[in-house]
Amino acid sequence: MSEKMAISFTVNGNRETREVEVGHTLLKFIRDELHLTGTKSGCEIGECGACTVMLDGKPVNSCLVLAVEIDGKELLTIEGLTENGELDRIQKAFIDHAAFQCGYCTPGMIMSARALLERTANPTDEDINQALSGNLCRCGAYQEIREAVKAASKK
Repeated sequence: MSEKMAISFTVNGNRETREVEVGHTLLKFIRDELHLTGTKSGCEIGECGACTVMLDGKPVNSCLVLAVEIDGKELLTIEGLTENGELDRIQKAFIDHAAFQCGYCTPGMIMSARALLERTANPTDEDINQALSGNLCRCGAYQEIREAVKAASKK
C-alpha cells in the first residue's frame, strides 16, 4: 500500500488541498490528478523541458520534483497563463511568429520564456538562449522561438 500525504498549495491562482502519493512526481500529479494536460511528459529525466512549470515564480522540470514538495507553494502551469479568456502575451507572440511546429515543446518553452521575461524586461539573444537552454525543440524552431520571446518582451 502506498503512502499518501495531504498538501495545500495554489495552482493557477486557486487554493487547493489534496492527498498525494508520496513518491509521485509533480508531472504525474499535474496531469493525472489535477487534469491539467498542457504540461507535457517528454523524457521524464529532466533533459527536454517539455514539463516545465513555474513553482514559486521559478521554472522547474515537473518530472524532477515530487508532488509533496509543492506543499505551501504556488504552482503556475500553461493553463494558468490565460486571463479572462485572453492568451498571455508570450502565447500570442508564439502564434504570431509561428514559434512551433509540432507544438510538443511549446508549453515548456512558453513557461521558461515567461520566467525570463519576469526577471529581464529586454532580454538579449544570449539571455533568451540561456533561459531556454533546458528546453529542447525537436523540430528546430529555435529562431522563431527567439523572435517570439523578443516580440513578447516589447509588449
